[in-house]
Amino acid sequence: MVPEIRTVSTSVLQIAYEESGAPDGPPVMLMHGFPYSVRGYDGVVERLAAAGCRCLVPHLRGYGPTRFLEPSTPRSGQQAALGNDLLELLDVAEIDRAVLCGFDWGGRAACIVAALWPQRCTGLVSCGGYNIQDIAASVRPAPPEVEHSNWYQYYFNTERGRAGLTANRREIAHLLWRLWSPPWNFDELTFESSAAMLDNPDFVDIVIHSYRHRYGYADGDPALEVIEQRLAAQPPITVPTISLDGNDGGFGPADTSVEERAHFTGRYEQRILHGVGHNVPQEAPHDFAAAVLDLLNP
Repeated sequence: MVPEIRTVSTSVLQIAYEESGAPDGPPVMLMHGFPYSVRGYDGVVERLAAAGCRCLVPHLRGYGPTRFLEPSTPRSGQQAALGNDLLELLDVAEIDRAVLCGFDWGGRAACIVAALWPQRCTGLVSCGGYNIQDIAASVRPAPPEVEHSNWYQYYFNTERGRAGLTANRREIAHLLWRLWSPPWNFDELTFESSAAMLDNPDFVDIVIHSYRHRYGYADGDPALEVIEQRLAAQPPITVPTISLDGNDGGFGPADTSVEERAHFTGRYEQRILHGVGHNVPQEAPHDFAAAVLDLLNP
């Protein structure tokens, strides 16, 4: 199945996305993470399109052929930017409501729209549960094991880290893939098909800003401040949600705490996937597609 490649203009971006499946089927928005790409959803799209869904897989800002319309626009990687990009894509694609799906950065975008604009969300598939950052709480140190796994975030908060990402984006991505998905024996062709999407000219600036903003070490885009203020309240997610949690990734076991569950006030189910790491849609496409279809056919 060859997807149709489309581009649309939002307020600041020309977003490129792949569309597959039935044009009149239930829309499903599939959002990738860092440092991955749209290729991670190929197996999911194949299954959903066969089931009659309309699948849209956008390249996030800083990835693939997505580009900024103006040189002067801040190359922001903050969470409000990701959420707003998804909201504006729904608008320009004339999609009133969709199942919103994502992991990592893409999961954050999906959670934000589901929380702040639930009328646009038929249901939510979020890998790792509640992905909205609590920036005010980022000053509190985590247990040493967690701090150790976040080494790359602290690296990117230094100018050495910016230089390292500029010089070694593929090598860093390859390392993170291996660290975050120990059971997944991906081959080099699989990696390269995604790594090519990291050659976007805005990739480094957006990644560096993302990891500095989330700790309060970089200012956000003033145009997005209203959204950030709403996210600071850690808004609940009221739409039907399935959380897919790989239990064998580089971040420790899945969060099954009462505090995590409390973020979801609507119908909620957590599915723990054993033998699966961080890149859930590419490692477990059957489970991912099944979650989407279960939301569409409760």
